[in-house]
Amino acid sequence: MLEIENLHAWYGTSHILHGISLHVRPGEILALIGRNGAGKTTTMKTVMGLIPKTRGRVTFLGTSLLELPAHARFGLGLAYVPEDRRIVPGLTVRENLRLGLLQAPKTIHEGAAIDEIAETFPRLRERLNQIAITMSGGEQQMLAIARAMIAKPKLILLDEPSEGIMPVLVEEMGELFRNLRASGVTLLLVEQNVEWALNLADRATIIDQGEVVHESSAAALMADKDIQDRYCAV
Repeated sequence: MLEIENLHAWYGTSHILHGISLHVRPGEILALIGRNGAGKTTTMKTVMGLIPKTRGRVTFLGTSLLELPAHARFGLGLAYVPEDRRIVPGLTVRENLRLGLLQAPKTIHEGAAIDEIAETFPRLRERLNQIAITMSGGEQQMLAIARAMIAKPKLILLDEPSEGIMPVLVEEMGELFRNLRASGVTLLLVEQNVEWALNLADRATIIDQGEVVHESSAAALMADKDIQDRYCAV
């Protein structure tokens, strides 16, 4: 589904990714893990067209991405939930959800889409007319995920979704991700909460200093404490 081959990326003159290659299969959750600064977020931003200086090959459903502007990538069925959520100040929950429909197929009806996503997120249904940034951090994270889901993407990239969230909401989020996978949505998950991520994921890829250093099933990595201590310990 998503193929990354020999990917390099730079911030200015800083060479961050050093020939990363990985793939995401349809209908799976792939956990992308590693220490802070390893290159996980840069990998996601490169896939989404948010890093200007890159080299390599990235394809999604057979379409080459690196030559496309970011908005065109969303239109192919990619969605991205950044670590900072990017909830728009001054807009209500409903208005933030509408932003997720900007690149949606014209066959998606706005009112029906918002009603459907509100059924999936009961906490948001109660707050559709509330200014979004007045909600708790966990509720804002749910909104960011809902905004990514509303246009029914094929692949969602999630950057640190559990960070700073109450445990009860983290568990709700995990159940949501399992349900998404069961419905056929594919997830690429960047997480510092390694145990939680591996309990969710089918496979895991570890990045260290801008390179892929380990790939295995999530269950195999869960059982390999030496690898976890070497590459994932904070």
